[in-house]
Amino acid sequence: MQQDYYDYKEALKLGQKEYKARIAKGESPYLPALDGIIPPEKSLGGSHLGVIQIPVFFIEGTKTAGRLNAFAANFMPLLDESTEFADKWESLYRSHLSEGIRDPIKVYEYLNRYYVEEGNKRVSVLKYCNAYSVPADVIRVMPEPSDDEKVQLYYEFVEFNRFTKINFIEMSTRGGYRELLSAMGKPFDEYWSVEEQRRFSSAYYYFEQAYVHSGGDKLKTTVGDAMLRYIRIYGYTELQHSGEAEIKMNLKKMWEEIALSEENEAIELKSAPAEKKKPSVIERVFERKPAFLKAAFVYDMRPERSGWVTDHELGRRHAQTALGGKVDTSVYIEEDERNFATVIERAIADGNKLIITVSPRMLQASLKAAIHHPDAVIMNCSLNTSHRYVRSYYPRMYEVKFILGLLAGSLTQSGRLGYVCDYPIYGQIAGINAFALGAQMANPRAKVFLEWSSVKGAKEAALSLNRNHIHIISSQDTARYMGDDRHSFGLSHIGHDKTDLLAVPVWKWGVYYERILRGMLESILQSEYEGSSRALNYYWGMSAGVVDIEYAPALPLASRRYADFFRESLIHGVGTPFLTPFYIQSGEIIGSRQRELTLEQIIRMDYLVDNVVGSIPSYDELTPIGRETVKMMGVPQAKPAVKKERNS
Repeated sequence: MQQDYYDYKEALKLGQKEYKARIAKGESPYLPALDGIIPPEKSLGGSHLGVIQIPVFFIEGTKTAGRLNAFAANFMPLLDESTEFADKWESLYRSHLSEGIRDPIKVYEYLNRYYVEEGNKRVSVLKYCNAYSVPADVIRVMPEPSDDEKVQLYYEFVEFNRFTKINFIEMSTRGGYRELLSAMGKPFDEYWSVEEQRRFSSAYYYFEQAYVHSGGDKLKTTVGDAMLRYIRIYGYTELQHSGEAEIKMNLKKMWEEIALSEENEAIELKSAPAEKKKPSVIERVFERKPAFLKAAFVYDMRPERSGWVTDHELGRRHAQTALGGKVDTSVYIEEDERNFATVIERAIADGNKLIITVSPRMLQASLKAAIHHPDAVIMNCSLNTSHRYVRSYYPRMYEVKFILGLLAGSLTQSGRLGYVCDYPIYGQIAGINAFALGAQMANPRAKVFLEWSSVKGAKEAALSLNRNHIHIISSQDTARYMGDDRHSFGLSHIGHDKTDLLAVPVWKWGVYYERILRGMLESILQSEYEGSSRALNYYWGMSAGVVDIEYAPALPLASRRYADFFRESLIHGVGTPFLTPFYIQSGEIIGSRQRELTLEQIIRMDYLVDNVVGSIPSYDELTPIGRETVKMMGVPQAKPAVKKERNS
């Protein structure tokens, strides 16, 4: 007499439902077979990983096509309940409920997905029961190296897995595994202990449960991507000590940050300040009293120790004076990175509605505060940051660098120019390239020799160029400060016995901050935020009056007129430093016709143009401060290297 196989019937319904849905979409209703994805002879060359726990969710198909008609694409059964197959499936199901499935299945792993050679029914039962993992004897099949994004991402996973033995987390973009480890405060090439693996697995499990219950299973964003964003805000230590309920509460606060990764264009660039709309007659009649704003400027160093902070402090004072009694600005200083969050919290508690943090090092603390205090507007001085709750701002300094390059190229006799750059971060690379293209426009034979102050120190970087008979050098552009070790400033001619300043870029932070504060007073910034679902990056330039150039007495009058011609063209939007096509160091041509690069393309530059002599430094070459800055907004080449495992 046939038994009443209730659970097999339920599994069969799920299989039939999946079968019909796939047919309706024009897709194969059966499990994919690895031998149909890669040639059988290729799979014979895999490496044996031994018996390990693997995520049931990542089991995707079978090794061969032998029993495809027995299972739908979701591993649920398709054969009638009267078959011997149904009898074995139900028996296996009951055995799993009473004592669990202990015998390892045998699988092949390819591109972080598993294909079953032995144990298809066991996998079917486990998926029906929503099991988390299963022991498996695994053979890994490596794809041939290629430029394919999936293959390159998989090589990064393999390297991550080699050191951590973690195989259940999945990142969707290249560099994700490296960024995760960096956010956790762990080196990329350090082997994990069993205890570290256990702690990570526990933290991931609780996060995954909270993420799925919060609706994460309806997003394309992987659990790993969401976990990285979470750790960037709350830290890995806090995640380890949080339960599912606390994680769910934090996820609710930061959900727009998670959803932002679903956007095709996560960043919305504001290239110029928005103007306040003229009020209507009724609005003028019922016009409210002038608004008042309390704003805090948070510095990561004291002004006397940092030219960068000095410039921002001068800008704050200008804005305070310009807006008079409408604003009250105050300064908070904290040099210890561990206390950034505390000082921002104190600024908010003091009643400040606008918080401006002037260093990329403070981005994570700024983001956490913004999530927990939605009534405060928090802005961070950085570029290319895709965070919904924090607005970033930065000037288009590359426009001035282009003019300096034009001047340098026109003045050089040898064609050898020098450039000292601070950090290999977004925005700075555009400055190098703009200078080099300007020099090349003025002198087609010009070469720009590149040094980094975050590697050698500012003074030694300039002196090493000078020792190589390079005399016209573009150096740091921030204000001098006590203990400054720079040998030159701005664009200078460094001779054997004296240094002549030629021209300097001017960071007009006073204008920038006056416009930002006025935008807060007039509710423009809030309207822009509410009118966009993307991260807002304010990237203003010469047309907004936030950057400019000043000439020194040593610069010839004819050179000033030459520079002024291009300055006016940039201010009025009729000129551009980046007109394609142009060559880069790899020999590749950027662009095929005469077109301007978009601001997005300029910001994301991670290459150097072909007349630059030098390279982007590696993470290990940087100073400690340089490494901290690069972690936040560095270009990929400057971050810890990702090694590739060769296919033997």
